[in-house]
Amino acid sequence: MIEYFQILCGITIVLLYLYYHHTSNYDFWKKRNIPGPAPTILFGNLKEIAFKKESMSESVKRLYDEFKHEPLFGIFEATTPTLIVNDLDLIKDVLVKDFPIFADRGLPYYKKVEPLAEHLFFLESERWKPLRAKLSPTFTSGKLKEMFPLIIDCAQHLEEYLDKMIEKQEPIECRELAAKFTTDVIGSCVFGIVTNALSDENSEFREMGRRFLAPCFRTTVRTAIRQFFPRLYVLIGNYIQAVGVSEFFINMVSDTMRYRKKNNIHRPDFINTLMELREHPEKLPTVELTDEFLTAQALVLFIAGFETSSTTISHTLYELAQNHEIQDKLQKEIKQHDEKYGKTLTYDQIKGMKYLEKVFKETLRKYPILPMLPREALKNYTFNGTKITIPKGTKVWIPAFPIHRDPNIYPDPDRFDPERFTEEAVANRHPMSFLAFGDGPRICIGARFANYQVKLGIITILRNHKVDVCKETIIPFKQEPQALLLSLQGGITLKITKM
Repeated sequence: MIEYFQILCGITIVLLYLYYHHTSNYDFWKKRNIPGPAPTILFGNLKEIAFKKESMSESVKRLYDEFKHEPLFGIFEATTPTLIVNDLDLIKDVLVKDFPIFADRGLPYYKKVEPLAEHLFFLESERWKPLRAKLSPTFTSGKLKEMFPLIIDCAQHLEEYLDKMIEKQEPIECRELAAKFTTDVIGSCVFGIVTNALSDENSEFREMGRRFLAPCFRTTVRTAIRQFFPRLYVLIGNYIQAVGVSEFFINMVSDTMRYRKKNNIHRPDFINTLMELREHPEKLPTVELTDEFLTAQALVLFIAGFETSSTTISHTLYELAQNHEIQDKLQKEIKQHDEKYGKTLTYDQIKGMKYLEKVFKETLRKYPILPMLPREALKNYTFNGTKITIPKGTKVWIPAFPIHRDPNIYPDPDRFDPERFTEEAVANRHPMSFLAFGDGPRICIGARFANYQVKLGIITILRNHKVDVCKETIIPFKQEPQALLLSLQGGITLKITKM
């Protein structure tokens, strides 16, 4: 009997310790007189995400809507205090004016179980800043003009593939169609290799992209444990990673660099930039340029480049299929361009297509890839015009998705309206009201590349084709809660016909 009592006491002590450990910090915001919702043990204010009842975008928007009249409010990500900044002027302070204080994204990475997580998106500012300076020249206008013929070549393959699909007279899953195109583009422009995603249904590159990001049980478990139980993740993370992805990319990048060096091959792509870094390690004294580190930089561009752009292309098609007057107007601009310049596109000509730019931005307004922009305070910080001070190490979120869907900023926000991005309309809004690529020094490094990749994909599809909804099209839009990035649950299936 005594033994059972001792066991019961032991269990009680352990449970009390766990309860204290998970709740002792839950008065963090109350002590600082910062409003916010009451947290739930273990999950803080993100329980719906943990149980996949909501996507990250939906959860952040729900919280934003509850406290939108506050300049900022506090939540808990599990047990971690996180400040959400609503006020656009304060957002500008965080992203731009006081950037040195918020130069870190504050996103943890676990090198032991994620050998390719040590990349530009996650890196702390001390290593991020010199690395960004060395990688940025890859995405200048001059470099993109050099890459442009590579993207044009992939666009021609996209048109050929699309025509073959249309011959089957079946609805087309546009997210996969766009992903095949962007995989080929990124494969060519980043890695300098032909991935054959459009021509080969068994393309290894495309399969690796699916393994890394496709919603599935493994991805769901990995994401939940990583976010809410990081200590457990460090212990078991090796067993729940996407199978074979790290090994594939490490071998591919290493083999490509070795082959190019041996045969004195030069291409205007990202691998060439990485080779130049390896040849001159003294230019990055704070960074150890291992195969894993170099591959991580290529991998993040591959994943971000193909997935974000393909999602934006498919979301554009989804909206155009429901808004024929917008589709007709865009096709008219494409036709006028062809009549003036011929069907051979150039970098500068796409830059001059004004209505396409409006459609592109309205798609990203309604469907931003990231629901929020994370930052971390590198020292104690008092927000301008307030008495609110946060201590060093506090996590900060900028709620991009809720801002893009705020009716006070964008009236009737669920309506797709490219005219929101006329020069006059943009000038009348706060500069922080559009955050599709972030802002400030840590703005997306590949924003300009994504701009042209997406636009070229849209032009290629719409130039000779019409896009319509069909019985398989899911309306209204319902977010996939298991996806890492904003996407439609069930995919985007449309009817595409030749004009």
